[in-house]
Amino acid sequence: MKKLTWQDFEDIGLSLLEAHPGVDPLQVRFTDLRDWVLALPDFADDPMKSNEGKLEAIQMAWYEEWKEEQG
Repeated sequence: MKKLTWQDFEDIGLSLLEAHPGVDPLQVRFTDLRDWVLALPDFADDPMKSNEGKLEAIQMAWYEEWKEEQG
C-alpha cells in the first residue's frame, strides 16, 4: 500500500472515514484532524508540512465521502 502524504486529500478522507465511522467531519477541530491524520498507519509525511489549507482540503474530502455514506 502506498504511503500517504498531506497532498493525498481523497485517500486520507477515505482512511479517516474508516477510522472514525459515524463522526461528522465538519464537527472535528483542525487540531484533532491533524492528530488523526498523523495517527493513520499509512501516513508518512512530515508533520510540520501540515497547514490550514491542507487540513481543510482533507476535511472536505472526508465530508464528501461521509455524505455519500449517509445516503
